[in-house]
Amino acid sequence: MMTTKEKVAVIDIGSNSIRLVINELDEKKGTRELQNLKLVARLNNHIDAFNRLTEEGMNILKESLCQFEEVIIHHGVDRVKAVATAAVRNASNQQDILDHIHNSTSITIRVLTEDEEAYYGYLAVVNSTAVEDGISIDIGGGSSEITFFKNKTLIHTHSFPFGALTLKQKFFPGRDPQKEDLKQLSDFLYEQFASLPWLQDASGLPVIGIGGSARNMALVHQAQRDYPLSGLHQYEMTPAAIEDVLQNFEKAGFKQRENMEGLSKDRADVIIPAVRLIHELISYLRSNYFMMSSKGLREGLFFEELLREHSLHALPEVAEESFFQLSREFEMNEEYVQEVGSLARKLYTELEETIPEQLTSGENVPLLQKSAKVLYIGEFISHETSSQHTFYVLTNRSIDGIPHSERLAMAFIASFKSKSWMKRLSPPFQNYVSKKEFKRYELLGSILKLSYALDRTKRQVVQEVSAVHNDGKSIDLYIGCREGTYSYFEEMKSQKYKKHVEKILKRKITLHFYPISELNKSFTF
Repeated sequence: MMTTKEKVAVIDIGSNSIRLVINELDEKKGTRELQNLKLVARLNNHIDAFNRLTEEGMNILKESLCQFEEVIIHHGVDRVKAVATAAVRNASNQQDILDHIHNSTSITIRVLTEDEEAYYGYLAVVNSTAVEDGISIDIGGGSSEITFFKNKTLIHTHSFPFGALTLKQKFFPGRDPQKEDLKQLSDFLYEQFASLPWLQDASGLPVIGIGGSARNMALVHQAQRDYPLSGLHQYEMTPAAIEDVLQNFEKAGFKQRENMEGLSKDRADVIIPAVRLIHELISYLRSNYFMMSSKGLREGLFFEELLREHSLHALPEVAEESFFQLSREFEMNEEYVQEVGSLARKLYTELEETIPEQLTSGENVPLLQKSAKVLYIGEFISHETSSQHTFYVLTNRSIDGIPHSERLAMAFIASFKSKSWMKRLSPPFQNYVSKKEFKRYELLGSILKLSYALDRTKRQVVQEVSAVHNDGKSIDLYIGCREGTYSYFEEMKSQKYKKHVEKILKRKITLHFYPISELNKSFTF
């Protein structure tokens, strides 16, 4: 059945760059990004002594919007939301700028207030990560928006009248920074943070970075570590890691920075003040970690549209919404997913007393449940090679609300075929996963695979599972089947997959399939 689809474009006019993002929304509020285009305009470099955007700056802005307008028309966009931030907001000839654009294009620009700009960044963070209490910092070219939120509720916002571009112009214009320049910059930033008494209430909370400079810092760090997991959203860095990256930037000359892997050439001149801003904020707050958010102002505007009709400011469960989107994208049957997840939970509970203590964890069942939700992803691409595709998809795309470490765990568990299969996949990730964790993933993967076998024909044949543990050497697994159904295919597949569970538990497992009524005569569930 066809659904009504709507294309929504957001144009973000910043001090450094201008971006166009086109998303497709369907009637069930699913989203799909169609275009993401960027032009480096450097509008802040075209502000004169009277704080006016020069004629040259206006023409650059107009030319940029005309290019975007062609793309918007070509894609048949239904709605356009164009917003401008610090460069236009602070210009003394703001109305002239808006009139010039209105007369030259069909685009109407909304100039965001400082509070609105901060709010949209916060909205993006709380609806695309699992962080409930934190500080977000969105570093633009001419301003930096900071928010403090608790329990996903916005507590405070502030807009600093400086960004990566203006800090460079203020402290080391036209040159690489000297030691004294950097000290003056740090002292200035400390004074700015100290002017916000409420920042003290956020001590110890994580800092979530938004914007191109934060993105480039994280990309450089990933390149330096040869990080094997794809995706930047929700990537985490320790304070020590940020300090290392900052020192590398400050020791390198401009030309060296231009050639650094992960750093865009157009940010080579402004990356130092931006990363020093992040470094000083983390130090001031004594934060334990930094998280990169690839979702910012533009995504915040989209979230506003998605949540408006429900009168919500935040999704109740970000990860659950992501799983819903994945099930739509990969055409997974939610009923099958839930059935395998239910069987996996029952199996784990029944086998728990024989699981080696070093492999037990309070996170095992939740991780098993999440892995079950993505078990069928690879089948959308190829049934024959579904495990390979499941692993590839999960290690090569971000999932909102799921940290990188958990996504990697889910990749191993959901794609599990055998211990040797895991060994073939593991080499690139050995610096990020301990041997104990690999063993744990093998356990959960084998249980999930057996659960998959128990629903081999996707008919919900198996209704109950109960285990009897015998003298520490063997397990009898009694499986109650729905009345009047054949369970041949489930029995055959389970016999094949139980061996993986046997190996890790070091127990012989015997499977007994019975109609549920006969099973209930002997067992009470």
